[in-house]
Amino acid sequence: MKKTEALRVDTIIRQAIAACGATETYHQQQACFLWPEIVGPAINRCTTRRWVDRDVLHVCINSASLKHELGFVAGQIIERLNGAVGTNVISKIVFH
Repeated sequence: MKKTEALRVDTIIRQAIAACGATETYHQQQACFLWPEIVGPAINRCTTRRWVDRDVLHVCINSASLKHELGFVAGQIIERLNGAVGTNVISKIVFH
């Protein structure tokens, strides 16, 4: 039996995701998961649902005024999300 170098679990998971061709979907879900860390707990409390369709992040906000204000900083949120994920997976945010 041939001995191989030990691999970290996260490396094995990334290799499996890449082998399945689901790397983009993984990054999209990671962006959704990181939303609370990026926007903070106050804004996250007003968030009811979020999902990614292609490269557009859809976020349901239950406050009309907050939805309007987030529209002004959407570019900054996109930059922070893409930076946290490590790739440009989100190109636009739509607030519902």
